[in-house]
Amino acid sequence: MWYAITGTDHPDSLERRLAARGAHLERLEKLQQEGRLLLAGPFPAIDAEQPGPAGFSGSLIVAEFASLPEAEQWARLDPYVDANVYASVTVKPFRKVLPA
Repeated sequence: MWYAITGTDHPDSLERRLAARGAHLERLEKLQQEGRLLLAGPFPAIDAEQPGPAGFSGSLIVAEFASLPEAEQWARLDPYVDANVYASVTVKPFRKVLPA
């Protein structure tokens, strides 16, 4: 099943985010190689593709896992969690409808 993982950034976490980005992307690339990643990306803190020093307010990952506990465990091990980028993380089941 698909799961939506939403991380909400701490204020002023841009430097920590940039420092942990490589390890974060490595895990996402592994999901992609396994065919389990639907989409992933950050939420710019301002209405701009490249928000510069304004940074990001969080991230969204939609990926396939065998169960909710497995998705929650994967989310807990994210490098952004370890680097204290995320103030909170939520994981919810997601049902993809479109595009078909």
